[in-house]
Amino acid sequence: MHERRLTTDPAGYASSFLGATGTEWLLVDDGYPPAGEGTSLEELAGYAGCRAAPVLRLETRGERAADEASAARARGFVALKTIAAYRGGLDRVSEHVVAALEANEGTGDPLPVQVHCGFGDSDLWLPRSDPGWLKPLVERFRDTTFVLLHCYPFVREAGWLAHAYGNVCFDLSLTIPHVARPAEALREALELAPVSKLLYASDAARTPELYLLASLWWRDALAAVLPELLAPEDVEPAARMILRENALRVYRLPAASPA
Repeated sequence: MHERRLTTDPAGYASSFLGATGTEWLLVDDGYPPAGEGTSLEELAGYAGCRAAPVLRLETRGERAADEASAARARGFVALKTIAAYRGGLDRVSEHVVAALEANEGTGDPLPVQVHCGFGDSDLWLPRSDPGWLKPLVERFRDTTFVLLHCYPFVREAGWLAHAYGNVCFDLSLTIPHVARPAEALREALELAPVSKLLYASDAARTPELYLLASLWWRDALAAVLPELLAPEDVEPAARMILRENALRVYRLPAASPA
């Protein structure tokens, strides 16, 4: 595989993996890498053969976060995102981010807010990335849908929040494909949370292989776990909800036209 990567056109190599995922929408965090570096939104969409939409990372806006959040939907963003877990912890979300959440909800038509939870790079203090710390914000901003990202090893905590609060959803991006037992992570996610609250996502970046591995291992995990939990006639509809329909609903994305 490494030899093939070195001898293949980079764009063609990326397309061979992203195009095989069957992706309908790519939602792309605009905060990393910095503007002008890496692959553009349009290029990613082209590699995957799908549509793409930006997500506004609040921490890159600093004091401008509230103003930008209030205008984000009009500018084509489909969600906001905070990495407060990296900036001190989810128990101490910054004033700039809270002000942005206020401005977002003040529009009367708030965008979903993605929140990095759980594991990540080594500059994160893991105990403070537990999504349970978000309880006060979830209760304060009840008109805002919070989408908890990644979540490992706090998958059960995220599932409890999604079970207890109507405005909380979550995914297992980064967890799948990186954990060794993706089916076990999925089982934990669905111990309490309904299938209507779990969203497929990969958090894939930089390495084209991760896009495909995530899509394959999510599908394999769903095929293994959903028959344990549901009646046979409910398995396929539940899988479709997790893989597609929940995200279309939460982010208000138009479905692809039939071929």
